[in-house]
Amino acid sequence: MENTLGLEIIEVVEQAAIASARWMGKGEKNTADEVAVEAMRERMNKIYMRGRIVIGEGERDDAPMLYIGEEVGICSQPDAKNFCNPDELIEIDIAVDPCEGTNLVAYGQPGSMAVLAISQKGGLFAAPDFYMKKIAAPPAAKGKVDINKSATENLKILSECLDRGIDELVVVVMKRERHNDLIKEIRDAGARVQLISDGDVGAAISCGFAGTNIHALMGIGAAPEGVISAAAMRALGGHFQGQLIYDPAIVKTGLIGESKEANLERLQSMNINDPDKVYDAHELASGETVLFAACGITTGNLMQGVRFFQGGARTQSLVISNQSRTARFVDTIHMFDKHPKVLELH
Repeated sequence: MENTLGLEIIEVVEQAAIASARWMGKGEKNTADEVAVEAMRERMNKIYMRGRIVIGEGERDDAPMLYIGEEVGICSQPDAKNFCNPDELIEIDIAVDPCEGTNLVAYGQPGSMAVLAISQKGGLFAAPDFYMKKIAAPPAAKGKVDINKSATENLKILSECLDRGIDELVVVVMKRERHNDLIKEIRDAGARVQLISDGDVGAAISCGFAGTNIHALMGIGAAPEGVISAAAMRALGGHFQGQLIYDPAIVKTGLIGESKEANLERLQSMNINDPDKVYDAHELASGETVLFAACGITTGNLMQGVRFFQGGARTQSLVISNQSRTARFVDTIHMFDKHPKVLELH
């Protein structure tokens, strides 16, 4: 699957990032998201595959979103039988976030990106549009930190695993009212807190790389993005755990579903019979082959954002594979004009 789709999924996230980046700083987050969706869909529909969106923008509605259950790829088209050989057909599940951090794009802030994860059919957890309690940590702490432990306990474990003082650790937390106690505990334990307004996928993945100065992600964020993060962290060998949050009173900022009881019923309808289960990265991204791809829209810890120049653009992407056990950074110059003025390489 990596050999067949590796380059093409890079192009999918590149096209989404370029489209969204044109709206950077214009204060229109919905437009930045919509153009990324359309660019992502258009490129995916040129790939020789039959793909199914398992994590997307929700159910089908009037908006041009990549909705849950939508089929993409050349072999999902009505006339596919004319040019798709069933014996060669690649059927995959896809998790997408065409514009991770729409507010970041709208207001020209760092860290937004276009992301997706793919695996064989059935290889990605079909998370509901709920929230998820998450913890991400470097490979050295895999299986040692635990989402059921307190932040203080996990910081002590991280300190030992990484051989550095607690005061040298940086923990990313989303700036939300629900995290006030967590932020206080982390600070009281002696660690430093990096607050983010949006986009915790990038923060989770940054834990998997040395040199980012991010040592953990803690707190509650969106569940679909948790699955995408888990796919990347599984391929990187990092630690990731997630637990669904279905009680609106815990989230405080709103939750899809009218009540805790209604949310529990929805989970049961999705055959999630243990709503309090803690999932690890292998359970959230269980496929034999898992690929993750991201392209920076605005510059963040891992990737440069899209840089336009006369007649083209330059992007930086990341593709991670558990099959080849690689994390590749891809620097691409896109030539829109026949004879563009290309940026100098440096």
